[in-house]
Amino acid sequence: MKRSLLLITGFFILLATEILRVYFIMPFPGSQKSDTIQIAYFLHKYIWWFRVLGLILFVPPMIYIFRNCRWWKKIFLAFFVLLYATVFYAFNFKFLADKMFYQPQKKILATVAANKVDTTKLVIGVAVNGEAKAYPVEIIAYHHQVADTVGGEPAMVTYCSVCRTGRVFSPFVNGKLEKFRLVGMDHFNAMFEDATTKSWWRQATGKAVAGSLKGTALKEIESAQMSLGAWIRKYPNTTILQPDPAFAKQYKGLEGFDEGTIKSGLEKRDSASWQFKSWVIGIAKNGHAKAYDWNDLEKQRVINDTFQNTALVLVLENDNRSFHIWNRKLNDKLLEFTFDGATQTLKDATTNSVWNMNGECVEGVLKGNRLAAIQAYQEFWHSWESFHPATTLYHPQQ
Repeated sequence: MKRSLLLITGFFILLATEILRVYFIMPFPGSQKSDTIQIAYFLHKYIWWFRVLGLILFVPPMIYIFRNCRWWKKIFLAFFVLLYATVFYAFNFKFLADKMFYQPQKKILATVAANKVDTTKLVIGVAVNGEAKAYPVEIIAYHHQVADTVGGEPAMVTYCSVCRTGRVFSPFVNGKLEKFRLVGMDHFNAMFEDATTKSWWRQATGKAVAGSLKGTALKEIESAQMSLGAWIRKYPNTTILQPDPAFAKQYKGLEGFDEGTIKSGLEKRDSASWQFKSWVIGIAKNGHAKAYDWNDLEKQRVINDTFQNTALVLVLENDNRSFHIWNRKLNDKLLEFTFDGATQTLKDATTNSVWNMNGECVEGVLKGNRLAAIQAYQEFWHSWESFHPATTLYHPQQ
């Protein structure tokens, strides 16, 4: 009885820790809706201690059974040894995030003339120190992160397809250029592990959520999401990340993600408003947050609003992909905008000046002026609500 108890206890420790340390940080049923990140990190950090303990308990009675017991007990035990070996292999070489999603083998950035990416595709655009680069969403959504340099500054371009969150960060931690690997997810959001301290960082916020650096935040680099065509219009000298031929099959699996029509239930859009997978535009400032329903923006095209004492305007272009948020206060003038769909221009009611989709005034007394961009994100409602639980919601005519 004592040997059986040791055998069962050891096997349970070995099997449970291998499964749970991955279960809590991957999109298995029920794994992403509870606050289990600290448990997952504890199991991940001390997995070898659990393995050693399990083996100490399991191996002696296993040896005894193979040497002294009947053949049917040996077969029964061999089955459980094989089961553990299968679980160990699966949860260490198949189900780990960085074994499923790899970094590009060839990182090719092409000029507009040499570009092969359809200009209707969504991109995350970054412009630093006079250099502009565009990263197609259906490429970086597979890789989850692409390490690059923009305008001489290192940049970590990230995307989580399950949250529909694009973020760009400076990969410096405490003054040191850091390397990150994809480790899993928390509340459906991708997590990265830094190479130095093994802390875990949340992609949507850039904050460390577990480990010695918990509470530390990466510096965010301003970025924008729009169609490649809209980005090229604004930055004609941009370069564009090209598909890596080694991952053609993986990219094909993300077809339809831009439009929200992808088959995957984790990544497909719910076209209704304020549902788990509904699209929203989110902005955050001074610890406050606000969300705008994508459906409202599609209907109105222009939303004039105020958030945290900042007068702003949200605009959706005719392609139903490219959106912009600008500060609508220019010098001492508070501008109220309307949208002309035929010419795809804006007109402010204050001066009747005409503005293009780059936020530039092209006609009228304000010609030559440019509106200041405000950082904003398009993502799934569940993501914005999870990481901004006190967010307010915009409703028309409020």
